[in-house]
This record gives sequence, structure tokens and C-alpha cells, in this order.
Amino acid sequence: MADVYLEISDKKVFAASLDWPGWGRFAKTEDDALQALADYGTRYAPIATAAGYSFPAAPTFKVVERCPGTSATQFGVPDAHPEADGRAVTKAVADRQKKLLTAAWAAFDAFAATAPATLRKGPRGGGRDRDKMIDHVVGAEAGYARKLGIKHPQPAITDTAAIAALREDILSVLGRPHDGGPVVDNGWTSRYATRRYAWHVLDHLWEMQDRAE
Repeated sequence: MADVYLEISDKKVFAASLDWPGWGRFAKTEDDALQALADYGTRYAPIATAAGYSFPAAPTFKVVERCPGTSATQFGVPDAHPEADGRAVTKAVADRQKKLLTAAWAAFDAFAATAPATLRKGPRGGGRDRDKMIDHVVGAEAGYARKLGIKHPQPAITDTAAIAALREDILSVLGRPHDGGPVVDNGWTSRYATRRYAWHVLDHLWEMQDRAE
């Protein structure tokens, strides 16, 4: 059974696993958010497998925490910090975070390398094409890094060495044990940061996959 938390706002509910960073989905109600999370288990499973972990074929959930969302939650961004994120990060947890986030990045990079430059438009006629989506993901990673005390200029999407250096510095923080508090003053906890990074890259991976069809 997977422990999950619910981030609840007036318009949206975000359901996310506390132990599988990046496995999280939005919907309008708690039940629908949990169903969406279950539905995306088959899409998350290859990430877990690539990281070397066995993922449940038919996951069930235990809601261990509900927390109020923020204005960002209303727009589909998981922004709340559940109390569970304050747990100490052991070496085993840190290793798991590093492996799962690395697998998420690898999956995104591999698909982006073969995706068409022009993607099918979204249901409302919008959505970024491939290169703009990659630029958005990389830009977010550089921005999030400041919450970990890491300062890199946003790399160009063609500068693979700079992207690798940014990600290596991120993993150097998220892949080490920590007491559970923010890793820097006014920053993010290790658990929240890993979940936010992994969710963002996987959300756009799955969007790119859907819109490349």
C-alpha cells in the first residue's frame, strides 16, 4: 500500500505518493485525483524499473495527510509542503531519491531526442512544441536549484554539458542524507524538492508522449 498525501484547493486536488517521487496527479475531487494517480501507475512503473525498484502492479493507497493548497495549486502546480516532508532523509532514502530522479531525467531526454519538433495541439489548441517544452523543463530545473542553494544560469537546450553539470549539482544535494529541514535558509526540503523535480519532468514527458501521437 502506497502512502499518499492530498493537496486540496478550491478547484483542484493533487494526490501524490510520498515514497515514489514524481508519481502525482491532479483532478477536481479527492476520489478523482486518487483514481488518476492509480491510472498513471502503469506510466510510472518504467521509471521505477529503470531505477532498479519493483513497482506494484495494482497499487492501493493510504491517505496519510491532507494539506491546504495554495494559489499555485489552483493552476496545477503542487506547491504545498506536507509534514511528512520533514522526516529525516536517511542514506537509503537519499539513494532512492537520486536513482528515481535520474531515471525520470533519462526517460525525458530519451523521448525528447526522438519526438517530432511539432507536437499535436492540446485540447484547447495550445501547448508548447518540443524544443520549447525542453527549454521550459531545463529552465525550471535551474530555477528550482536556487531553493537548494545551487546557482546555475539556465543552460541552452543544446548545451548537454551544462545541463549535465546542473543536474549533477542537484543530485549532489538530493542524493545525500539530511535532517529533514530545508536544505538552505528559505529553501526546500530534500523530499519536497525531489518530488517537485520528478513530477515536473514526468508531467512534461507524459504530455510530450501524448501529443506526439
